[in-house]
Parts: sequence; structure tokens; C-alpha cells
Amino acid sequence: MRDWLQRWKTVMAKLRLVQDATDEQRLLASLCSPRRATVLGFVNAHAMNLVAGKADYCQALAAADVLLRDGAGMAILLRRLGLAPGLNMNGTDFIPKLLAAFNGRRVAFWGTQEPFLSAAAQRCEALYGVQVVSRHEGFAEVETYLGLAQAQQPALIVLGMGMPKQEQVAARLAALDHPCLIVCGGAIVDFLGGKVTRAPHWVRRLNGEWVYRLLKEPKRLFTRYVIGNPLFLLRALFYARAPVHQV
Repeated sequence: MRDWLQRWKTVMAKLRLVQDATDEQRLLASLCSPRRATVLGFVNAHAMNLVAGKADYCQALAAADVLLRDGAGMAILLRRLGLAPGLNMNGTDFIPKLLAAFNGRRVAFWGTQEPFLSAAAQRCEALYGVQVVSRHEGFAEVETYLGLAQAQQPALIVLGMGMPKQEQVAARLAALDHPCLIVCGGAIVDFLGGKVTRAPHWVRRLNGEWVYRLLKEPKRLFTRYVIGNPLFLLRALFYARAPVHQV
């Protein structure tokens, strides 16, 4: 058995599929009342490509308490496995719902850089009523974030560092001794801070936001999408035909 097949199996076994709006509300309620440090992550085609190539990233991602399906690529994979993919639980849409549910509570934003970091914090305080007690750019050492978490004890930590760093930071933060929700948010802080804009709604409905983002940032996202998406689909086809996912 190839190592990447086993790593994919590990992640797929942890995936939490959200079937409908009622199921989403149940999940939202449980995430807002963590009894310990709880990690929420999102699994998309790019994450699965990283899993295929990096054993340490697979370990960090699979250590999350809740992993949600993000994007059309994962829906294709799940359908090939004979599974209903459920709702597309991408972080760009779901994390604002979490922020609204954490109204009045202490929140930390760690990721991206200024001025977008402060813009994201101010926007979320105004829109969602959260109390931003900590914000820090996303390029520091892990110990920096551990120290901030211990000092400020936020109820919600939003990591906007990108893969694979945010999952590695989240895995370390999971050892915190106070209840909190730690969210691996990818580009969410950039979106909230105005650095990155969302595709028009009709583009999103057609699962074409990745094309919109590629056109906006072709140099940065070329490898991720132009090379990564076909590679993911090829791996998905191979994985679906392999006996590994049935073991």
C-alpha cells in the first residue's frame, strides 16, 4: 500500500459530513460550547495534495477534533466513494457564522499582516459583536501564539496562516488548559480584512471561486490550482479504485 493512500484514508476517516441546515446548526451549537481546547479544520483538494506529500502535515491535520468538507473537489471524491458529500462547509462561509455565534466573547485573530489584520478585527467587532483581545501577524514562531493564548485565554482563536503552518500551530494549541475553539481559517482573515475579495455569488454557486481567485493572483495560485487540481482528481480516481478506503 502506498503511503499517500494510507494518509488519505486517515484524513477521510476523520471527515465530518454535514448533511443539511439542521445538521449545520447542531454542529454550530456544539462548536460554540467546547469543554476543552477543540480544533476545527477544513479539508479541500489542496489539503489532500499536501497530505499525499507530507506525513507530518497529515498528522497535524488528522489531529483536529472536527474536519469539514471544503469545496467541489472533495465532493467529487466522496461521490466516487459512493458517499453523499452533504453541504459545502468552506471556511469562508462557515467561519463568519461562528463569529456571530461567539457574540460578546473573547476572540483572537492570528494570521496575515497589517493593515489587513487590524481591518479584519475591527470589522468583526462591528459586524459580529466579538471582543478581539489578541491579534498577531501569521509569521511568528509557534511559541509566540502559545504565549498569547495563555495570557489572553480567548474563547475563539482564528488562525489565518495558510496550510500547512496553521494546522501545525493548531495541533500545539490543542494542549491548552482552557476551553476554546481553534479554527484553521486559511485566507479568512485576508477576506475579512479586505485583502482578498470574494467571487460574485453566481460564480460561487457554480463552484468557480477557485477560477476567480486564480485570475486575481495567478502567480501565487498557479501551482495550487492549475497543477494541483488535476493532480488531486487523478489521485481521487486512483484512491476510489484502491481497496484501501474499504479496509
